[in-house]
Amino acid sequence: MVQKERTPVRLIALDLDGTLLGTDKTLSEGNLAALKAAAAKGIEIVPTTGRFFTGMPELVRSLPFLHYAITINGAHVYDVVNGTVLARAEIPMPRAVEVMEYLENFDLIYDCYVDSWGWITRAFQEKAHEFVPDEHYLKMLKVLRTPVDELKSHLRLQGKDVQKIIIFTRTTELQEELLKLLPKRFPGLLTTSSAPHNIEINAPDGNKGDALRALASRLGIPMEATMAIGDGLNDEAMLKAAGLSVAMGNAHPHIKALAHEITAHCDHDGVAQAIEDFAL
Repeated sequence: MVQKERTPVRLIALDLDGTLLGTDKTLSEGNLAALKAAAAKGIEIVPTTGRFFTGMPELVRSLPFLHYAITINGAHVYDVVNGTVLARAEIPMPRAVEVMEYLENFDLIYDCYVDSWGWITRAFQEKAHEFVPDEHYLKMLKVLRTPVDELKSHLRLQGKDVQKIIIFTRTTELQEELLKLLPKRFPGLLTTSSAPHNIEINAPDGNKGDALRALASRLGIPMEATMAIGDGLNDEAMLKAAGLSVAMGNAHPHIKALAHEITAHCDHDGVAQAIEDFAL
């Protein structure tokens, strides 16, 4: 943990899963109260998530003080009020298909986001339970995905760029191996992870850090006045970019090491504690 002198916070960027949301994927009363208090003080509350906007819980999407969201790991900066995308960073379709062809060599399943929706090969969706031990992630793979006969063929037919590729491995050993192999095999893409058995691939500028800089610049907020809260490897760029970075008590050890501060576990209102300690 690196100590950081405090600057008045004007924007809070916070991850959802494992951060704002507990392990049961709900928003606690304590965290909600802290968000309301920060918003009442004029602080922008910006969810920053690997999910697409409509894949966020309704309770978060409908917060009355929510103006912006950073989604799909930073592939989109989304204007909630006007329903428009302010900035985007996507993987060209041929490159995405090349990645998927490489993934066929391993014991895993994969899907992707296109047009802010999930798409998956039907056979992969049918055996997802073998690769995804968490029931909440498994539910998202069922509810927030449209199955197609074969994903690569579908992408070639549609011809649209890909916002993110998501991989699920059967073992953590393969996950760790691929986290080393993929950046070497595809150096022009960004490889991160947000959960056990999970790997996520974005365009190089499709990260939460660049998205946070773009939004802060648009709002005229200096980076020194931003605070970021996260737990996973896909939060690294955001935590490095923010004026004040806070790791959750349940965060990956690498994230804890680079953060300025560490707060409580996501199941113990760690976000509320961080907001009360550093923003209010």
